[in-house]
Amino acid sequence: MIHVEGLHKRFGDRVLFEDVSWHVKKRDRIGLTGTNGSGKTTLLRLLSGIERPDAGSIRMASSTSIGYLPQDGIVHHGRTVHEEVVLAFEPLLELRREQRRIEDLLADLPPDHQQQERLLDRYAEVTDRFKQLDGWEIDARISDVLQGLGFAALDRERRTEEFSGGWQMRIALAKLLLSRPNLLLLDEPTNHLDLPARNWLEEYLADYAGAVVLVSHDRYFLDATVRRITEVGLRSLTDYHGDYSHYSSEHAARMERLIERHRRQTEDIERATAFINRFRYQATKARQVQSRIKMLEKIERIEIPPQRKRIRFRFPEAPRPGRIVLDVEDIHKAFGEKHVLAGVNLIIERGDRVGLVGPNGAGKSTLMRILAGVDLPDRGRRLLGHRVMSEYFAQNQAEVLCPDNTIYEEMEGGSPTTMVPMIREILGGFLFSGDDVHKKVSVLSGGERNRLAIARMLLKPSNVLLLDEPTNHLDLDSKEILLESLLDYCGTLVFVSHDRYFVDRLATKVVDVGSGHALLYPGGYEDFLAMKERGAVPPLSSRSAVDMPQEAVADRSTKPPPAQTPAIRGKRRSKKTPDARSTHPNRDPLAPRLQPRNAPPDRHAREREARRLKSLLGDVERRIAEHETEMREIERQMSAPGFYANAGRATQAVARYQSLRDQLSALMTEWESFQETFDKTSRSASIP
Repeated sequence: MIHVEGLHKRFGDRVLFEDVSWHVKKRDRIGLTGTNGSGKTTLLRLLSGIERPDAGSIRMASSTSIGYLPQDGIVHHGRTVHEEVVLAFEPLLELRREQRRIEDLLADLPPDHQQQERLLDRYAEVTDRFKQLDGWEIDARISDVLQGLGFAALDRERRTEEFSGGWQMRIALAKLLLSRPNLLLLDEPTNHLDLPARNWLEEYLADYAGAVVLVSHDRYFLDATVRRITEVGLRSLTDYHGDYSHYSSEHAARMERLIERHRRQTEDIERATAFINRFRYQATKARQVQSRIKMLEKIERIEIPPQRKRIRFRFPEAPRPGRIVLDVEDIHKAFGEKHVLAGVNLIIERGDRVGLVGPNGAGKSTLMRILAGVDLPDRGRRLLGHRVMSEYFAQNQAEVLCPDNTIYEEMEGGSPTTMVPMIREILGGFLFSGDDVHKKVSVLSGGERNRLAIARMLLKPSNVLLLDEPTNHLDLDSKEILLESLLDYCGTLVFVSHDRYFVDRLATKVVDVGSGHALLYPGGYEDFLAMKERGAVPPLSSRSAVDMPQEAVADRSTKPPPAQTPAIRGKRRSKKTPDARSTHPNRDPLAPRLQPRNAPPDRHAREREARRLKSLLGDVERRIAEHETEMREIERQMSAPGFYANAGRATQAVARYQSLRDQLSALMTEWESFQETFDKTSRSASIP
């Protein structure tokens, strides 16, 4: 279909392509990969004819039609959505208009007119052509594509200028898919798509009749759609046959071989150079010296691509929270007449990694903002668990950075005093080193802004992370490092992401947000899809069978519970009412007369009580750990493929899981009572 021969392209002193030959066949599915700035977008623009090569040729068959979707920048206005996308059928629309013109002429002609036969022949020809091109299916095709890309039925009559930039790109993608070119060139088509739309696009491209060349930072999307990976780098194009996962392993093996060949070649060159320098001026060695000089001139030097920089970081440690970290009860939220959340009940437990999924506009970000305490619900309440320290990464977090600040100033402004010495180290881990830290935020790319926004989160320790689309604008390598870091994170995680691979690897539970509700499913995204296809009811209730402990702190939308000191379980109360001295938990019974009546207990008694409470805490924590380990094992079994096929086993496992939840809740209430009393006692006794 397309043949590239001897391609050269440069921008100033930078050479992107040098003597490149490449080809695209019919029905090819090619994914372009490479570091940022390697030339992926430039290659797509060269293939589409928007840019011209400096040398070489790009030849294609005369019947080839090309459709190109850029990353962003397309804006539509002046029409409704339906009027805009129907323009993709302009040749068919012209045939339809000609049909109507002929019909009008035939209606005005008298019977047996001499032009009637000619018009009827032309009408038959136009109608036959219209039918061959599936003209009668225009409305059905438009409906299928718009629905697949997430447009509601009412959206089709809305003006295009009413839509945001992401939806503008969806309109452009819809027009492109409906026009059915022989070659689709897609530059980051999934950037503005939610998970349902991405899943639909995967299926659409699988059945597409033409060739597809695309750039994407979504690993799962690449695995599902492409059958050949072309790596762009070192001024050339290197093909790997297979999906992205196959490319990753093959590329790593190829790089190992290349590095080994480069090492051996370097050693040979160094030995030859040393021989030349040593015997250059000895007549008896002149022939060998000249031979080695000629050998060095003929050697084709092996070039190694620069090692891709990777983000390296870890989250700071934070105190261990209670078992239930977030609890929302009967949450309602509406914007005008649109009810986004209607009676949502959800409990997030310590150690959960919960992915919120659903189409755009379903209420994921609204729920995240309520969980973070940024927005208040219209009705209902949000309860924050014991010892919870949360951090919230908003969907537009990178946009709220001050553009006039330097990178260092932006970090310093949000940093506690104790973390100021660590700012340089954290920035280095996020690839901001040397003079880069003095760059203005305004000149950073989207990916750099996102990295900076994530880096700011490391300035404060937290045990609950709320992340709303943290993978936006990150390349594949950066996503992989973020994923590995979050997998190692010891706290609780609630996140929204439209990257299916990211969600499936990270989530241990999935919350399906839509139609005003939020349903909790165990397992990853694949398990969630399997249960949805079977129409199965989530085996885990969104609400727990037990209430939050009294120590839970409500946010501004709730009335705080009355302050009280919890009693230690198992402690017997006397039927009589003794005086204050005998009831004080830290009073020393051996020396009751040595202290005034209202004096605080002595230091040694406080130390003994603190050690006793610490021992009790350790025993409770051990039992909690045993329960959590068993629960994790049951969760692993529940998320295994085919688990629910055996109804008896599934029922038994769910019953055991619920029993463990109840027991664990009781243990956590006991732990929190001990912990609060221990904190008060240890502070006064100075016990670590």
